[in-house]
Amino acid sequence: MTIFDEIQASIAGLAENAGSSVVGIGQRWGVGSGIVLGEGRVLTNAHNIRGSQATVTFADGRTAEGNVAGHDFDGDLAVIEADTGQAAALPWATAAPAIGMPVFALSNPGGRGLRVTFGTVSGIDRSFRGPRGLRITGSLEHTAPLLPGSSGGPVLNAQGQLLGINTNRLGEGFYLAIPADEALRRRVDALARGESVEPPQLGITITPGHVARRMRRAVGLPDAEGLLIRGVAEESPAARAGLASGDLIVAAAGQPVRSVDDLSAALRAASGTLELNVLRGTEERSIQVTLS
Repeated sequence: MTIFDEIQASIAGLAENAGSSVVGIGQRWGVGSGIVLGEGRVLTNAHNIRGSQATVTFADGRTAEGNVAGHDFDGDLAVIEADTGQAAALPWATAAPAIGMPVFALSNPGGRGLRVTFGTVSGIDRSFRGPRGLRITGSLEHTAPLLPGSSGGPVLNAQGQLLGINTNRLGEGFYLAIPADEALRRRVDALARGESVEPPQLGITITPGHVARRMRRAVGLPDAEGLLIRGVAEESPAARAGLASGDLIVAAAGQPVRSVDDLSAALRAASGTLELNVLRGTEERSIQVTLS
């Protein structure tokens, strides 16, 4: 048997054995794919969700209206409660992916039919921007081609075990998936319990870095690394703490702030309060923000 015969046999076997566990999400616009992870439980990307309900289409053509149990938009994950019928849960991989490993990407864009493609792991621990612009790290990069509407579908190894959830297309034949590791298991279980992830918000808008530097120079202030506050929402945690337009956030929880990712990481790690160091003019101040 040649290598091409082996690939063909693997694709046919995965289509038969795992195809019923790959579902379509949505109808008409904004369609995606999803994965059956247990009885009544479907995992997909948060960017495939519109509102609190979603149409789930199974391999046999049956559709079910599902309710979003929990979502994490910054992590681009959502769990839908729906009648999964006889569709089996996909097993999780027991070994971590490595560069060069053969992989298979499955999808069912909006329920329009199963697709199975072949590729290899081309990179690990990659990062990309989620639906709301925050960085998602630790991603799996592979070369199995994907059609639009494939996000939320699985990346499998040759044994039909789940390696990751397709999420983002890099272009030029490379794709990213959230790895199916223990951290993802915990996140999915929490979402299935209805524990949606909504990180605390300060209630501020930020001026882009190059604009912030130009504004500080225009008023004679020295250059400094940080995030310049452009506006503060009324009755927000930032407003209650006394933050103001023109303040430059230079540190959060004792760590330097050079990007929105730095501030977001501090917010996600905060428990009730967050200490910010800001430059107001040339004076540095420490401000405690009570998060709501």
